[in-house]
Amino acid sequence: MPTNTLPDIGLGTMGIDEPQRIASAIEMGYRHLDTAQIYDNEEVVRRGIELADVPREDLFVATKVWADSLAPDDVLVSTETSLDKLGLESVDLLYVHRPIDAYDPNETLPAFDALHEQGRIRHVGVSNFTPSELDTARDVLDAPIFAHQVEMHPLFRQAELLSHARRHDTNLVAYSPIAQGEVFNLPELTDLAGKHDATESQIALAWLVEQGAVPIPRSNSDDHLRQNLAAADIELSSEDMAQIDGIDREKKLFE
Repeated sequence: MPTNTLPDIGLGTMGIDEPQRIASAIEMGYRHLDTAQIYDNEEVVRRGIELADVPREDLFVATKVWADSLAPDDVLVSTETSLDKLGLESVDLLYVHRPIDAYDPNETLPAFDALHEQGRIRHVGVSNFTPSELDTARDVLDAPIFAHQVEMHPLFRQAELLSHARRHDTNLVAYSPIAQGEVFNLPELTDLAGKHDATESQIALAWLVEQGAVPIPRSNSDDHLRQNLAAADIELSSEDMAQIDGIDREKKLFE
């Protein structure tokens, strides 16, 4: 797998507590698995990986250090705990989950660099940062910021952060890409779903992929997992994209 790119669509695992769901997703083609310490399911992800008939080296596994573990020693200790739960010698991507509570860029980020230098993590990421916080992090870190994960969907389009990511060659990873089902209530997406013989959620995912963002939808249904993965094959025209970009409503789901 290239070191500077991610698969078009990954698997968000928040709320998934069945290892077989993870295994099924892997076997149907998902290669990017996203979890976090606060999700309390890193062991579920491990068991899913063990159940799936796919080599570890073909998978890209990401987790996140929660806000109360961002003091330097806690970063190191909690990451070792995450690796143990995941059953991995190293994790492909480790995020600062949110720049709050114990986060101090000058204290927290050198611990991420240390893990990177030790080979315990392949890439450093951040999540829910502002452009200013990204710039500060970039100044402090020795390792490049490989990915920035944020809420992003047709009702919260993140144009500034997308532009920032493009300028700095950073993957912008989109969580809640179907806005917790809100996309099914958008006539603009319903119209495009009919045009492309797709679902509204697939249109939302295709819109993200077309811009170069990496959506990580989650689902407890194998049918929906397959539909989500297939969304990468939908080709939206510039007029289709403009129709979604022209939605005049905004709804942020997470503060």
